[in-house]
Amino acid sequence: MSQEPCAPFDESLARLPIGVFDSGVGGLTVLDAMRRLMPDENFLFLGDTARVPYGAKSLKTIVRYTSQAAAKLIGLRIKLLVIACNTATAAALPALRELWPDMPIIGVIEPGSRAACEASLSGDIAVIATESTIRSGAYAEAILRRRPDAQVRSLACPLFVPFAEEGWFDGPIVEGVVSRYLSPIFDKAPAPDCLVLGCTHYPMLASAIRKVLGPGVHIVDSAATTAEVVRRRLADRGLTHPQEANGGNIRFFITDDPQRFTRTGSLFLNMDIKDGDVRLVDLENVPLPDDADPTSTQRKTS
Repeated sequence: MSQEPCAPFDESLARLPIGVFDSGVGGLTVLDAMRRLMPDENFLFLGDTARVPYGAKSLKTIVRYTSQAAAKLIGLRIKLLVIACNTATAAALPALRELWPDMPIIGVIEPGSRAACEASLSGDIAVIATESTIRSGAYAEAILRRRPDAQVRSLACPLFVPFAEEGWFDGPIVEGVVSRYLSPIFDKAPAPDCLVLGCTHYPMLASAIRKVLGPGVHIVDSAATTAEVVRRRLADRGLTHPQEANGGNIRFFITDDPQRFTRTGSLFLNMDIKDGDVRLVDLENVPLPDDADPTSTQRKTS
């Protein structure tokens, strides 16, 4: 079957940055995967650190917060928006696409779910995520929609987030906690042959998870799979940034506590972020499109 031709290259649009939004800092793993895969691209990262965690908020509030963040980034002129937050993706992605139909908007759930369906031979797939993402059922819905014969085992691992933010990525303590969470699923036959890291913090613990599970389980990193989807989407739309001698750049925007973000961001990205590289912004009064009701769209996981 023939594929549709790619859109013609538009250099003025191609040079615009990619917007990346997260409710906190976990989305930095998605940013890191994208900058490694697409080193010539420019990025704007927005972390709503003043209102994190989103998981404890109502659906209406999550949609409003995410819409305000999207409006801020789109107002700064971007060519594509990545919702690098599982909670925001599950709650708000359809509403965002309705508000900005001409803006390519990519979430993190569908890329990870698709990769798991393709990687699993048995159809027995485990998903680990935060409690709010597990409660939403978003990953299970996305996997079963693509592969109805799958068995999806969902598990919340709440201690993984503080480990990641404190820089505890591996070692005996981390591996012990990983084993405590995952052993009930993986120590009994038949065990899943695929594990989805369904929280953007969790790729920071991938080494410890691999040590506990061994080589027989395929680990799906939703950050890496999302980065690949972004790369393909840009190519299809003729928006890939031209090659640059010094590569692209990153600008950071947060809503609270720049010092903590600087420390955690430096760990996640393995780069030196200085206080002056981070700009504080206020999202409360960001205007949305005229007559917009971002809470009117029902949650989907597309």
